[in-house]
Amino acid sequence: MTDERQLAEAWARGDTRAGRALVASTYDAIVRFFRTKAGPEADDLVQRTFLVCSERVGTFSGDAPFRAFLFGIARNVLLEHYRSRTRDDRNVPDFHERSIADLQPGVWSQVARRDDERNLLRALQLLPLESQILLELFYWEEVPIADLAVILEVAPGTIKSRLHRAREALQDAFAHLPEQPVDPRTARVLLASWRKRTAAAHEAAREPTNR
Repeated sequence: MTDERQLAEAWARGDTRAGRALVASTYDAIVRFFRTKAGPEADDLVQRTFLVCSERVGTFSGDAPFRAFLFGIARNVLLEHYRSRTRDDRNVPDFHERSIADLQPGVWSQVARRDDERNLLRALQLLPLESQILLELFYWEEVPIADLAVILEVAPGTIKSRLHRAREALQDAFAHLPEQPVDPRTARVLLASWRKRTAAAHEAAREPTNR
């Protein structure tokens, strides 16, 4: 984290090379974050996240990894995006209750290529948005409990209890999908394995083709 803090301090002083290094190390993760939650607006929210980051990078303390700092910004950008779509202040969405399926019906992602992955994504998007964020960061991005506490601005013990409830809610959502062909107990296995498969596919796509 010392190197990240040095890069962040350099970026805050106007060193664009330092900024590019930090962006490059986190860009793919931020794209993944929004693809399952914002549909066609994902690209705009990715750009907004890095813009806000460039404005606030001087506040990065280095106590947690830079990506935890950035995921915290991404979460706030996402929540504000959905708040801004509510014209009546009395109906501001509670993200511990409202899901992506409620907030923006029809948001599906192209990252799911297999039937079991599509089912998993549908189930995730039926959960309260904060639960979806928590599960995806924990399983797909392998963010540890301490960093999740920083991102969600709660105590580590709260993260543990929320994870337990979110897993149970996911299994319940998975079980009630229409035409669900898979035992809902496999939901947790799919969560853990999908990230590894998609990462491997992404790396393979980057490798030059032998001619």
